This record gives sequence, structure tokens and C-alpha cells, in this order.
Amino acid sequence: MTYTAGIDVGSTYTKAVILDQYDRIVGRGLVRTGFRLAEAARQVFDEARKEAGLAEADVGYVISTGYGRFQVGFRDLQVTDLTSAARGAAFFFPKTRTVLDIGGQTMKASRLDEARKVKAFRLNDKCAAGTGAFLEKTARYMGFDTGEIGALAATSHQAVPISGVCAVFAESEVINHLSQGAAPADIMQGAIVSLVDRSIQLLKRVQMEPEIALVGGILRFESMVALMRERLTPPPNVLPEGIVQYVAALGCAVLGRQRLATRRPAALSPGQAATGEIVVTGECGECRIPEAPRQNVE
Repeated sequence: MTYTAGIDVGSTYTKAVILDQYDRIVGRGLVRTGFRLAEAARQVFDEARKEAGLAEADVGYVISTGYGRFQVGFRDLQVTDLTSAARGAAFFFPKTRTVLDIGGQTMKASRLDEARKVKAFRLNDKCAAGTGAFLEKTARYMGFDTGEIGALAATSHQAVPISGVCAVFAESEVINHLSQGAAPADIMQGAIVSLVDRSIQLLKRVQMEPEIALVGGILRFESMVALMRERLTPPPNVLPEGIVQYVAALGCAVLGRQRLATRRPAALSPGQAATGEIVVTGECGECRIPEAPRQNVE
């Protein structure tokens, strides 16, 4: 049982990742969370297992995270979103010192120490205007679904201003812009600009330090990533679209490997080393990403 799994039960999507003994991603799963959180967690875990060709008994440790982490009845441990995102980001980018995690329900900025532990963090104000839910609601009002947000914003010629101080007020602005004939693409891009502005303010509040890593499902929208890279110096690290949603789940799987290592001798034979890179196949094609150094947990 040298495999470990991480499950991220988010407000919009539930994700799972399975790592092998060489810290390679061998299985993944993703579904919409819905209202049956336990079922969503079980479904993505089973999807990841099937992709990896594993039986449930082959997975030696399971850690859950996300707002529904307590609903994963088969977990060995649960950790906060901050911890899982920090470990997942540092797995890909070992020098990470600041993490911005933009999800459907919350936006979180955290500053890490040399041991990849969270030493300071800030959350968005209790308003949907600072989360991915605002983008999804804006898209739905204009007749588009979540999967169309990225392509829609990419066709924008001039973003219209949206204050984003409050989700309710921002929605009123969207209605006003539509009534004045603004293009949906420009309104969508305006909403993304508003979210980027709030993100940068949150990073300033946490006293961001380089390197900065951006994680979360909203980062799959290219216009969002482009704006963040344009406005932050040095430019932040961002994973490809096909893996960026899985960072928190991956962080759980990484922690699971460390916990599992304390139970039994290391799985690697003397003198045997890991490949030094992770091969991820999926929506982004094949991504080869340098493997972060292993590190013992506290």
C-alpha cells in the first residue's frame, strides 16, 4: 500500500489525486460537488483509482481538504485548505513563499516559511465578489455557463469597469452595462479585472513575498492568468489548466506520503531515486514538471 490519495471537496468541484511511491501522479478525478458531498468524494476517489488501475486496499493513506473535508468518511486525516494549497504549490514550485488560492467560495492568500508551513494568511471579505462564484453568476446572468467564461473573456476588446465592492452591487452594474449595449465579452472581462484587483489587495495584506504561486480553479481562465502576470512583479508561477484545479488535492496526497513514510520503511530501494519529474496527462496534454524535494513532516 504505497499509494496515497488527496481529496479536495470544494464548493463547486470535488477533486482527487493519487500519488505512487515515486511521487508521480497516477490517477485523478473531478466532478461537480452538488449537495451530496460524501458521494462526490467517493466518486472522484473511485475515478482516480480506476485511472491508476488500483484497488481501494492499494491506497495506504487518504487525506481530505476543502469545505466538505469532514464529509469524507474514509479519510485517514483532514487538513485545512491553507495547508493543502501550500504543500501542493510547493511540490511544483519549491521556492514558493506566497500562495493565492481562488476558489468558488473563498479567496485565500497565505505566506509560507522555509519549511512550507503557513505563517500568515488572509481571507477575502465575506462577499461573493471576491470569489469565482461572482464570475460564474455573471456568466449565467448573460446566458453563458462556467465552461464558456474563458473563451468569452478572450474575445473582449475593452473591459467595462465593475467595482466589485459587493456581489449584489456588482450584479446591478452588469445589468446596467447590458442595458447600455455593452458586449457580454467586455462585461466578463470587467468582472475578471475586478477579481484580479481584489486578489492583489489580498496579497498586499498578507505581505506577499516571491515566489508567488497561483492555484485554484479560476486560474484555468487564461485572461485571469495574463492579468495577474502583468500586474505582479516578479510574475507568479501558474500550473497548466489541466492540473491547476488539483493543487490542493495533490497537497493532501503529498502529506499522505509523508505520513505513510512514518509508518514503514521508505519504499525506494537503497540507491534508487525518483524520476525527478512528474508526468501529467489530461486536458493540457502531457506536462512534465520538475519534482519538488521530499521533506519530512513535523
